[in-house]
Amino acid sequence: MSSSPPSLSRTRLALVGLLLLALAGGAWFFWSQPGEPAPPVPVPQAQPVVQPSVVAAPVSVAEPAAPVIRHPVEVVEAPTPVRKPLPALGQSDPRLLEEFNTLLGRKKVQQFLLMDSFARRVVATIDNLGRDHAAPSMWPVHPTPGRFSTMRRPEGEVINPDNGLRYGTLIQFIETVDSRQAVQLYAALYPLFQQAYVELGYPKDYFNDRLIAVIDLLLSTPVREQPLNVELVEVKGPYPSERPWTRYAFADEDLQSLAAGQKILLRTGPANHRRLRAKLIELRGLLTKAELPKGIRP
Repeated sequence: MSSSPPSLSRTRLALVGLLLLALAGGAWFFWSQPGEPAPPVPVPQAQPVVQPSVVAAPVSVAEPAAPVIRHPVEVVEAPTPVRKPLPALGQSDPRLLEEFNTLLGRKKVQQFLLMDSFARRVVATIDNLGRDHAAPSMWPVHPTPGRFSTMRRPEGEVINPDNGLRYGTLIQFIETVDSRQAVQLYAALYPLFQQAYVELGYPKDYFNDRLIAVIDLLLSTPVREQPLNVELVEVKGPYPSERPWTRYAFADEDLQSLAAGQKILLRTGPANHRRLRAKLIELRGLLTKAELPKGIRP
C-alpha cells in the first residue's frame, strides 16, 4: 500500500461545498423589460416655395431581453422573518456568521466554515464544482488534515476503500442539517449571493439557475461500486514535487474528464456517494419544483 499526506483535505472541503449548495440561494430577482420603439414621425410634404427643415426624431432601440429565470426559488413555507435589512455584500460577514451560528451551531461553524468573504467563496465554489477545477483557495471552509491512500492490485493502483471511513463525521454533520431551515435561510440571504454572482462575471444570470444546474450535474454522476483505478501524473522538471499526493488522477479517461464536483463524489466511495446524493435530492426538491432531467433517477 502507498499512502500520501493531506489530499483528503481537498475532498473533505469540497464535500462541505456540496452542503453549501443548500445555503446560498433565494428570492425572486426582477429583470427589466425591453422598451418599445418610438412610433415613426410623419415627414411634412415639400412645399412649392419654402422647404421646411425636417428633424428626425430619435429612435429608441430596444434593449436585449434579460434571460428567463428557469428556477425561481420556491420556499416550502414562509421563511423566518428577517429581523433587519441585509448589509452590503462587502460588510455581510458578521451577519452571515450570526445566521449560520443559528442554523448550524457556533461550534460547527468554527470547525468547518471560513467566514471571511463567505458569500463570494460560496458562489465561486458552487460555480467551479461544475467545471474542470474547483480552486481550493476559494473554498469557504477550513483545511482539514487527513491522508489519501492507494493500494496495489493486479490491475493497477486503486483508491483504498478505507478512505471512505474518514468522511463519516463530516457526512453525518451534512445529513443532520435541517434542509427546510437551510432553504429558508437561503431565501432570506439570496440577494447577497446574487450580487456575488454578478461580481463573478455573470451580470445577467440568475445564481439559483446555476445552483440547480450543478446539483443536476452531481446527481448524474453514476455510483461506482468497485475501487477506482488511479495513477500518479508525471510532472517533468528539475525540482521534485513537494506534494505528490495532489497529482493523482483517474486512470479512466472518461472519469478524469468529469467535472470537479463529480470526481469528488467518486473519490468518497459508493456508500458516501449514495448518502450525499440523497441529501442533494432532498435539497433540490425544496429549491425548485422542476422535475429532474431525463436519465437522473430520484
